[in-house]
Amino acid sequence: IAVIVRVKMGSPVLFKQPRPGIIKNGKETIFDMYKFRSMTDKRDKNGDLLPDKQRLPKFGAMLRSTSLDELPEVFCILKGDMSVIGPRPQLVRDMVFMNETQRMRHTAKPGLTGLAQVKGRNAITWKEKLDWDLKYIERVTFLGDVKILFQTVAAVFKRSGITDGENATALDYGDALLKAGKITKAKYEAEQAHARKILEAHEGVRN
Repeated sequence: IAVIVRVKMGSPVLFKQPRPGIIKNGKETIFDMYKFRSMTDKRDKNGDLLPDKQRLPKFGAMLRSTSLDELPEVFCILKGDMSVIGPRPQLVRDMVFMNETQRMRHTAKPGLTGLAQVKGRNAITWKEKLDWDLKYIERVTFLGDVKILFQTVAAVFKRSGITDGENATALDYGDALLKAGKITKAKYEAEQAHARKILEAHEGVRN
């Protein structure tokens, strides 16, 4: 897969992105999650990235539909940042829009797959996804995790729930809230600024 990504889309082969991890000392840890690259870096004349739909080639879409782009997350599991089963690690800019109850999902290690993924993945609403995550952490069992694992395999073969049906990639949580009129533009911009500060702090620690 790495060789094909290199040939078709160039380098880097791996895509690295900071994600919220398990809560320690009262706040989420931030770790670097790895995936195989599935989108290009095509930009407009002003140097801004083009919309996701224009940067997602057929090969990248295939990687996502089969979830093969997720395989490098095994390294995150080996490092201890992730688990095989658990709430999927969302973006930092999603986390800042979650309320206190929703952020309880971070009391468990994020997973390669989870209950929300087998219940619809991106085809369900953000509220539904977060509610399934909270339901999962209420009672974590080995047999329950095994069931989710087998259900994930079935979902991958069906290639279901890859997108929300409207966008090449699912809307960020803040964008979804703003679009639905559940937050103001001022609130949206303030939380986005908060997310940028968290990422800057993570970058400073990493360097």
